[in-house]
Amino acid sequence: MHASVITHLRCPVCAGSLNAANRALRCAAGHSFDLARQGYADLTAGRSVHAGDSADMVAAREALLEAGHFDVVSDAVSAAAAGVPGKGLILEVGAGTGRYLARALGPARVGLAVDVSKAALRRAARADPRIGAVRADVWRGLPVRDATADVLLDIFAPRSGAEFARVLRPGGVAVVVTPAPGHLAELVAALGMVGVDPAKPERLAASLQPWLTHLGTTPLRADLTLDRAAAAALVGMGPSAWHTDPAEVTATLATMAEPITATLEVHLSLWQAA
Repeated sequence: MHASVITHLRCPVCAGSLNAANRALRCAAGHSFDLARQGYADLTAGRSVHAGDSADMVAAREALLEAGHFDVVSDAVSAAAAGVPGKGLILEVGAGTGRYLARALGPARVGLAVDVSKAALRRAARADPRIGAVRADVWRGLPVRDATADVLLDIFAPRSGAEFARVLRPGGVAVVVTPAPGHLAELVAALGMVGVDPAKPERLAASLQPWLTHLGTTPLRADLTLDRAAAAALVGMGPSAWHTDPAEVTATLATMAEPITATLEVHLSLWQAA
């Protein structure tokens, strides 16, 4: 793990500084956390966390992102991160494969990918040499020092306003991407995907205020042109994977003419520590 990333971490047990030693991260109090051979560190401190996305879900997401279907999101996130002063850390919560984080680093910053999914962290640890990857659950507290991140990315991921405000430095900004009500509406109707709660903006604000101040929201939209494999990946990469039958999805897609069209519609919002 990149030495500059380790300086931003803290022990999940005692909150002391961590240092690298013999393929492990250790604090002065003697707590030690092994670095997996795939390059990530498990900083859950033995506390039970859910398994997160499966290997199949992670692979589906990587295929969609690599094909460029979500470039409108990646480009906007990168531009937002570049607009925040500083040359320090970009932290991504629920980082998945780390592709958004790698794009957002720019020439001078280092990145920390946090996720609970081991399958995701294996990919995130390889996304860029300047990215460190750790297993942790935002709801149980991030193993990250106070006031240390220039930018925090949260893209279709869980949110904790108190933790976000704690780890952001003064003037730091959280870049949050959430689905809009029309996101993938065509596939939601045809394939039984989980729809977007119309009250999503209100729930987002409730999760981040009063710890963070809303700086503004930008709507992002793109028309997706998909083959059947890409449409199946869209179902399989997110929450709908837990609520749909893959065989039924495949059978329905077989009846649909290619290309399959769908609307990507999300909101990118910026939040600063209050």
